Amino acid sequence: MSQPISQPEQHSFQAEIQQLLSIVIHSLYTDREVFVRELVSNAADACEKLRFLQASGQSPTGVSDPSISITANEAESTLTIADTGIGMNRDELVQNLGTIAHSGTKSFLKALAEQQKPDTRLIGQFGVGFYSAFMVAKQVTVVTRSQAAGSEGWKWTSEGGNGYTLESAPDATPGTQITLSLKDEAKEFAQAGNLERIVKRYSNFVAFPLELDGKRVNTVQAIWARSKNEVKEEEYKEFYEYLAHDNEAPKYRLHFTADAPIAIQALLFVPSRSLEMPGMVRQESEVHLYCRKVLIDSKPKGLLPEWLRFVRGVVDSEDLPLNVSRERMQDSDLMRKLSKALTNRFLKHLAEEAEKDAAAYEGFYAEYHRFLKEGVLSDWENQAALAKLIRYESSATEVGKKTSLADYVKRMPEGQKDIYYLLAKDRAAAEASPYFEVFRARQFEVLFVDDPIDEFVMDRLREFESKTIMTAEKAELDVEDASKEGSLSEDEATALSGWLKLTLGESVHEVRASKRLVDSPVVALDSDKYMTSSMRRTLKSMGREAMTGDEAAPDLEINPRHPVIVKLNELRQNDAALAGLVAEQLNDQARLASGRLEDPRAMLQRMNMLLSRVVGA
Repeated sequence: MSQPISQPEQHSFQAEIQQLLSIVIHSLYTDREVFVRELVSNAADACEKLRFLQASGQSPTGVSDPSISITANEAESTLTIADTGIGMNRDELVQNLGTIAHSGTKSFLKALAEQQKPDTRLIGQFGVGFYSAFMVAKQVTVVTRSQAAGSEGWKWTSEGGNGYTLESAPDATPGTQITLSLKDEAKEFAQAGNLERIVKRYSNFVAFPLELDGKRVNTVQAIWARSKNEVKEEEYKEFYEYLAHDNEAPKYRLHFTADAPIAIQALLFVPSRSLEMPGMVRQESEVHLYCRKVLIDSKPKGLLPEWLRFVRGVVDSEDLPLNVSRERMQDSDLMRKLSKALTNRFLKHLAEEAEKDAAAYEGFYAEYHRFLKEGVLSDWENQAALAKLIRYESSATEVGKKTSLADYVKRMPEGQKDIYYLLAKDRAAAEASPYFEVFRARQFEVLFVDDPIDEFVMDRLREFESKTIMTAEKAELDVEDASKEGSLSEDEATALSGWLKLTLGESVHEVRASKRLVDSPVVALDSDKYMTSSMRRTLKSMGREAMTGDEAAPDLEINPRHPVIVKLNELRQNDAALAGLVAEQLNDQARLASGRLEDPRAMLQRMNMLLSRVVGA
């Protein structure tokens, strides 16, 4: 053990430390308050080391429980952060604060050198957090005494230049005390109110009592770090209210721990209601990222996929470097692993909740279905898991009840090969649609979707459990018993189709006899193989006409079994003018049903003409 010295001893920093301090002192910082986080984290580490020695019986008897205190002196512009942790002896003090042996400074400087514009916010990743004090301090004084029996106190002082002084401190108590004499432009860090805000933001969950001017600051526990079997419901409730500023109980809560592929302690909540309205400003994710209970980023980019921005909570991983970063992610591969693990676990949780309590899941789905659908459209990696979570009303469910794709598949009869859906404004409109007639006749189930985004969701999914997902409009299905007394023959239907094409001209792409219609005389179908009428209409309303290609005329299918079509075939031979009006009216009705008729005035005028003929006016 080195002997006490009566006079301060001058020491020079190693070259790398001098280079580091030059960067710290002379560079501009976007967030200087990070130094509080770093010094408190160092104090917590010292307390943790002492607690380990106490648990193993290596610390001297009579040592009090470790704690951290912060004292602000606004009048003198000083700030002191003290801990009753492990402390340091003389050699440790020189080694930790004057050399690169343990600080990781070389790695830090290498990282800076590899950047075109050095980012000094890297502090924390390489264990150089202590030097962040020089961002705000013109002088830093460290007084410390090791907790080891017979240790002496030491005082380390530096103004961040070429070196530091070292002298004995006989009155030093076990632990470490760091005093910052603040620069004129950093005097706000001696204000208790400002310090309390910073401490609560970054260090509110350190594992040891933390006092500011004698007042306990960290009163909320980091319950995510405890086993969920040890946490009471009241503690979860209190923590959620603190975290989300929400007095309503969350719909779901997920508390889990994982070790591979990355160490994770997470506590996630789904608020009772969505805070994001369609067409309004998108909300930001508020899952806070911690490392050993120290806040790294309150709104980290890439921690969860964008569609999960409605989730609230905390994620803590000791595998993360301390800078991961509040403003820039340094290890994108690590973040991807973390994001994947969190997303997979959350999706699994939703699937489990849907299976356990379908009614509660319907309540969740009513609030958050747009986020899940957004995930289907944007998150290819999790698309299959999301497909299991979406729900739709169907022709096989009661009015207002929804079903999953998995349950749909279970109900499919032997002769059905595909999953069918139909977009309409509501169920009544879907059931009255000419596109639905063949499905009713064949007793094939159809999913009813009422949101234009659903058609894009289904188009993106394409299949589920090896079953093709297909819009009812494009289904190539025939009515099994197409024969009907009094219907047109095949030749008559072909001749009438040719006449209709000639009469309607460019307003139709093709006219043909239909085997899918039961009660309707005609139906309009988009002639583009990959486009539906509703999809074209939706894209047009979004101002994306270019994505629809040319405005191709629709195909027109006629029902040779319908009395109107049978009569039209006779009429075209006896009264071509009247037959032409009927043909145009049927075409407009089909376009109206498919959503293609934008201006119905001509159709209404024609309707009045036809009514006049009927009543003999």
